[in-house]
Amino acid sequence: MVFTFEHVELDHVVDGTKWDLADLPLPVLKGNLDRWQRGLAGTGWNSLYWDNHDQPRAVSRFGDDSPEHRVPSAKTLATVLHLHRGTPYVYQGEELGMTNSHYTDIAQYRDIEALGYHRDALARGLAEDVVLASLAARGRDNARTPMQWDASQHAGFTTGDPWLPAHPDKETINAEAALADPDSVFHHYRRLIELRHRSAAVVDGRFDLLLADHDQLWVFTRTLDDTVLLVLANCSSRPATVPLEAVPAFDESEVLLATHPVVPGPLLRAWESRILRLIRPITGTSPLA
Repeated sequence: MVFTFEHVELDHVVDGTKWDLADLPLPVLKGNLDRWQRGLAGTGWNSLYWDNHDQPRAVSRFGDDSPEHRVPSAKTLATVLHLHRGTPYVYQGEELGMTNSHYTDIAQYRDIEALGYHRDALARGLAEDVVLASLAARGRDNARTPMQWDASQHAGFTTGDPWLPAHPDKETINAEAALADPDSVFHHYRRLIELRHRSAAVVDGRFDLLLADHDQLWVFTRTLDDTVLLVLANCSSRPATVPLEAVPAFDESEVLLATHPVVPGPLLRAWESRILRLIRPITGTSPLA
């Protein structure tokens, strides 16, 4: 069983540092995880993760942490990761959709790596706004603010003086609120874990990536004996249409889990994802009603 770090190094300039920001096209990210799925198949086991104490928050990095899309993008990132083959890890707060800190002043940081980079980058002549933008996107303090248990002072994390202040969004993003909302990110994680426990295909099924070059859709199947699961995920903040000729027909299928109320048809709303169990796992155009 191995932890890989390639996928968290794809969104910076080639041969640069973590602070040299670059766009990350979805096909590049999909391709990297797919190579590890295929490379370890039958010989090893993947550790599946989006973030940890050294990485920025997943929903701010790989998703869309705007008020409109934070919840569905956090759910879809979870869907994609948990349906890959391997053992998924949930970093504290990820199951709530906690976001980056969005600091705007170097005085707000505590991480010695961030402080050192700020000092050295300014000494080399980099503009401070560029430096702060890199810190806001990649700084480790993003993942080290107090766990948000409730909306009280310090987010219920401590009655003392925390190392970093609680994120201002603790008023709405916290465990207490998530538990009370059946449609929360937290309950989506619970349903994903439940699905893993009751479907052997999620654990042991063969992984096959489809539409590898599509810049919005992350589509793949998990196959074990006669069970075929189809994952359809729109990993973008705009609608996307599934090209029916390129995926197994899913007009006759069972929806196991979805981020949105399912509207029959190939159109996926922004950050919508579905996990389907195919009743007739055949290739061809699906005449969806």
